[in-house]
Amino acid sequence: MMKEELLPKSTPFRAMRALAASGMALALSACAVGPDYQRPAMDLGQAYKQSSSALQAAVVDAGVNPGWIPAASSAPLRGDWWLLFDDPMLSGLMRDLNSANLNIAQAEAQYRQAQAQLQGARAGFFPTVGASSSASRSGTGSAGSSSGSSSVSNQYSLSGTVSWEPDLWGRISRTVEAGEAGLQAGGADLAATRLSMQSTLAQTYFDLRVTDAERRLLQQTVQAYTQSLALTRNRYDAGIAAQADIETSTAQLENARAQALALDRQRAQLENAIAVLLGRTPAEFSLPETTVAARVPVVPVELPSELLLRRPDVIAAERRTAQANARIGVAQAAWFPNLALTAQGGFRSGQWAQWLTAPASFWSLGPALALTIFDGGAREAQLREARAAYDAQAANYRQTALTALREVEDYLVQLSVLGHEQVVQGRALAAARESLRLTQNQYQAGLIDYLSVVQVETTALNAERSALALVAGRLAASVQLIAALGGGWNPEAGTAGPVPVQEPGAETPPL
Repeated sequence: MMKEELLPKSTPFRAMRALAASGMALALSACAVGPDYQRPAMDLGQAYKQSSSALQAAVVDAGVNPGWIPAASSAPLRGDWWLLFDDPMLSGLMRDLNSANLNIAQAEAQYRQAQAQLQGARAGFFPTVGASSSASRSGTGSAGSSSGSSSVSNQYSLSGTVSWEPDLWGRISRTVEAGEAGLQAGGADLAATRLSMQSTLAQTYFDLRVTDAERRLLQQTVQAYTQSLALTRNRYDAGIAAQADIETSTAQLENARAQALALDRQRAQLENAIAVLLGRTPAEFSLPETTVAARVPVVPVELPSELLLRRPDVIAAERRTAQANARIGVAQAAWFPNLALTAQGGFRSGQWAQWLTAPASFWSLGPALALTIFDGGAREAQLREARAAYDAQAANYRQTALTALREVEDYLVQLSVLGHEQVVQGRALAAARESLRLTQNQYQAGLIDYLSVVQVETTALNAERSALALVAGRLAASVQLIAALGGGWNPEAGTAGPVPVQEPGAETPPL
C-alpha cells in the first residue's frame, strides 16, 4: 500500500534506512537457483604417445635431436618464447607485433567490452538512485472558473527516488557469474590471438629466411651453370662437344634462372605478409636479406593434463562452458517472482518561499511483487535453450581439448621424423656433392658426356633444396609445438633426462 502525507523532514531518510535494512536482510536470505558449475570431466591419459620412453630412447640412440624432451615438473609460462631461437631480428619484429598487430588490438578491445559488460551486470546488486525537479505555472480563464474570474497557480517540486530489486533467486548473481566467466574467456581469447599472431610471424619469418637461403643457392647455381655453359661452348669450338650439349646446358641455365625468379616472388609475398602482421602497409616495410643461425630449441613436454591449464583456446572454451552453466540459473530465476523496493521523498509546494520547508515535504515507500502467470511457454523455451547451449559449450570444450592433444602429438612426431630425415638427408647431400665433383672432373677429362653431368647437377640441386626444406620444416614444427603447448616456458625449470646430442648431419645450418 502506498501512502503520502506531511511528516517531519527526517521521515524520508528513516524510510530509506528501513528500505536498505530490509533489503540487506532479504539479500542475506537469498539463494541462487540453477546448477553449480563443475568442469566437464575428460580422460587425457598419463603421457603423450610420442613422448614415451621407448621413442625417446630410440631417437637419442640414433643421435638425433627430436626437438623435445619430457618435463619433470610444471614450468611457468613466459611470454617471450621466441628468444629461444636466438634471433635478434625476430625478437624486434615480435616487439612490433605485440604493439601494432590489428588482430591483437581487436581482441584487446573485445576484452575491454567484456569488462564493461561485467561491470554492467554487477550494477544490479546496487539500488538505483534518481532525482527530479520541476516548476510549473498554470491557469484558467474566466469561463472555466466557478467564480467567473481567471485564476493562476504555481507548483514547485523536488524529489529523490530509490529503487532496488533484491537478488532473491540469484538472477543477478548468476548473471555476474556468467559475466566473470565471459571476461575470463575474453582474456583467454586475447592470449590465444596474441600467441597465434606470434606463431604466424615466427613461421613466416623463418620461411622468408629459408627462401633467402634458397635464393643464394640458386644464385650460386646460376653462376655454376653459366660457367658450365661457357666451358661447353669452348669444348664445342674445339670440336670435342656436340651442339646438343650447348642446348642442354642453356636449358639447364634458364630453368635455374626461372626458379630464382619464382623465389623472388615468394620472398616478396612473405615480406608483405609480415608487414600486415605488424600493422603496416607493404609499401612501407622491407626486411633486408641476411644470414642467420637457425637454432631449433629443445622443447620440454609436460603431462597432457597441463595442457588444459596452459592453452588459451582450451581455457576460453572451458570458461564459456562455465558461462553457459550460469545462464541456466538466470533462465530458471525467471520462474520466480520479482520483488522491487522503492522509496520516494521530497518537497512540493505552490509557493516558492515555502518550497523547501518541512510542511511541504512528502514521502512514499512500498514493495512491488511481480510474477508472470502465463507466457505461452517462453520461459520454458529459454530454459531449454540455456541447457542446450551448455551442452554445446561442454562438447566444444571437449573437442577443443582433444584437438589440442592431437596437435601436440602431431608436432611431436613431426619433429621426431624430421630429425631422422635431416640426418639421412645430410648423408645424401654429402654424397651428392661428392658425386658432382667427381662427375665434373670426368667431364672435363672427356670421359663422360654432358648429359651425365646435367643429371648429377640436378640431383645435387634437389638435395640442397631438400635439405633447406627440412630446415624450414623443423623450425616451423618447433614453433607450432610451442604454440600447441600454450606458449613458452621458463628455461630454468628442471627437465628430466639428458638433452639429446645432435649428429652432425642433423645440425641446422645457417640460413
